Amino acid sequence: MAASRTIIVAGAGIGGLTAALALAAKGFRVVVLEKAERLEEAGAGLQLSPNAGRVLIELGLERRLSECAIVPEAVTVMSGPTGRPIVRLPLGAAATQRAGAPYWVIHRADLQAALAERVKAHPLIELRLGCRFEEVTSHAEGVSVAQRRGTARLQEPALALIGADGIWSAVRGQIFPAAQPRFSGLIAWRATAPLKPGVEIVREVQLWMGPGAHLVVYPISGGRRINMVGIVRGDWSRQGWSAPGAPADIKAAFAHWSAEAQGVIGRAESWKRWALFAMQDGGIWSNGATALLGDAAHGMLPFAAQGAGMAIEDAAVLAKCLGEMAADSSGTTAAVPAALRRYAAERRGRVARVQRLARQNGAIYHFSGGAALARDVAMRLIGGQRLLARQHWVYDWQL
Repeated sequence: MAASRTIIVAGAGIGGLTAALALAAKGFRVVVLEKAERLEEAGAGLQLSPNAGRVLIELGLERRLSECAIVPEAVTVMSGPTGRPIVRLPLGAAATQRAGAPYWVIHRADLQAALAERVKAHPLIELRLGCRFEEVTSHAEGVSVAQRRGTARLQEPALALIGADGIWSAVRGQIFPAAQPRFSGLIAWRATAPLKPGVEIVREVQLWMGPGAHLVVYPISGGRRINMVGIVRGDWSRQGWSAPGAPADIKAAFAHWSAEAQGVIGRAESWKRWALFAMQDGGIWSNGATALLGDAAHGMLPFAAQGAGMAIEDAAVLAKCLGEMAADSSGTTAAVPAALRRYAAERRGRVARVQRLARQNGAIYHFSGGAALARDVAMRLIGGQRLLARQHWVYDWQL
């Protein structure tokens, strides 16, 4: 296929692999550059609400994901200090039927593996592992992308470059050098633990709230493991954004919580700390024939469980806009920047709203004293069904 039909994607994470599949479905040849030598288990669990699941199902991944994902019956909101439930938001089959797609919880590595399998099998996609993006240059026919594998350096023409290379995006660093993520002052402690033999799988997401902290727990890996994320305030002065965490430190951070919550935290033998960084509201999107998606464009706090979901939505909208351009009689290369501007315009407002929701949720989860008491009473009075309905604008999104 001619180079003019080639789109290069930097980054083989969830957003980049989804973009590759969505673009290939529109007839583009896609080259995915990934600096890692192999795709390894990264992160821990994630939640895929119906807005994201719908896109993945349309890309043919329903059967594969159903093998390793779990459909939780509910989100149960708990009091961290007392250990008592506050309210239960029903999910399960009824929510799946209403939304037309499931609410999944899944290990990030399982989702990435499923996407990678489909990418590797697709005749229009080439996945280059151990290949690092270095530089992009614009020209009349699109872009020229410099990439490095070992000591070899390749310059390759393409119709467009998509930066899906995460919160510390090298692509964004070149085209928008002034746009940098900011540290939120919050640290996420992440861990998984095996479910003991004979212990029944609790098919729900548990959200524990307490003063200045919260904890999220749910099953992953087909119910063989549980995923735990504890959010606390903290400083971050080291290089990078993740580091090993001492179990004694997180236990100390939640020492004032209930025995039930401490028991959950005690299941994990090892933890990793992740500094939570975020981009500006509305994101940073495109410049000429280069565009960003996912965390590279709009890294957000995880308190709406929509980081992966927004990247998956980005990929679908990007492919739609470029696919519409391909049918445009005005000329393919000339239409690329306009198509990427349409992509940005379609995504900017929704992403900003989700970013604000995540920040608001984090503040509410961390209330203390009288504010926490009023929050808990209000949640009980509103009820789980109506609280869930407040998320419909997120979950009901369709391309």
